[in-house]
Formats: sequence, C-alpha cells, structure tokens
Amino acid sequence: MQRKSFDKMPCPIARGLERVGEWWSMLIMRDALHGLRRFDEFQKSLGIAPNMLTRRLNALVEAGMLERCRYSEHPPRDEYVPTARGRDFRPVLLALLAWGNRHFAPEGASVQLLDAATGAVADPILVDRVTGRPITESDHRLAPGPAAPERTRLRYASTGRAATPEKRPQPRRNRAAGQRGIR
Repeated sequence: MQRKSFDKMPCPIARGLERVGEWWSMLIMRDALHGLRRFDEFQKSLGIAPNMLTRRLNALVEAGMLERCRYSEHPPRDEYVPTARGRDFRPVLLALLAWGNRHFAPEGASVQLLDAATGAVADPILVDRVTGRPITESDHRLAPGPAAPERTRLRYASTGRAATPEKRPQPRRNRAAGQRGIR
C-alpha cells in the first residue's frame, strides 16, 4: 500500500506530519535535541536497523530538521545537528512527553521535565509568545489564515469554535445495556 503524501495539503499539521510523522523520525529528533549527533549513537539509543536509520536521517536532513556536518574525511563520517527548524520542534516533543506521562504511563513517568534552577518537576503548557497568556479552549480558537483555501475556510466557518467541554457531545446512558454512548 502506497503512503499518502501530506506535502501539498494546506493544513500546517499535515505538512508538519509529512516531515516528522513517522515514529522513528520523532525519536531521532528527541535524541538529537538531547545531544546525540552520530549515526552509531542514534543506532545504539534506538535499536533501529541501519538502513532505516539512514533513510530517516536523510529525510530529516531533506526536511531541514537536521544538518549533516562532516567530522571525518577518512573514512567519511557525518554528525547530525538540529537546525533552527529542528530546535523549534522541541516544544512539540515536550508536549508529547507531558501528554504521554499524563495518559499512558500508569507505572509513573520514566522521563520528566525538570526546572534547571530548582529541580522541581515542570508541567509544560502552550503559551502565546505575544501576550504570554496560556492557550486555552475558552480563550482561543482556530481560524482560517490568509492562505487558506475555500475548503479550509468552510471547515472553520461551519464549526465556529473548537469543541469546548460545554459544547462536546455528552455521554448518554443506554438504559437497556447500561452502557455509555456519544450523542
């Protein structure tokens, strides 16, 4: 089955997934942002097959997330260093870390984000760079941007605001079976 490309879709989430949506890519970026640079370091950390690692590193270089820097001429060897675009991906990984700890770590967190000055566990949130205010469902909404095609404009016009807790479908009890369902 051939994989669908999201490269031409107008959605920035889809375009971002085109670059980092494959799970090895995210884990490589996690390790690169943690300071790993060399092929053998990535391979040891991830336990990934060399041919797959080569493909993923090449794709991340092509996407502008990593830069290939030669550190040895004989034999030729490269390091992979996060670019500005790659470093901008760090908050995405930290949000995924917090979400994973909150919802998929019943045994407890295996990795935590700590405040470097105090050592206290940090709980990252998304904050508007301009106002410094946290991004919340009640104070913010998604809207089509200036480059949005008609389909995107219609999608956001028809939904108004993203589903907030008071606008989400409420579970309904199936009295006969005693099960909950979504209206």
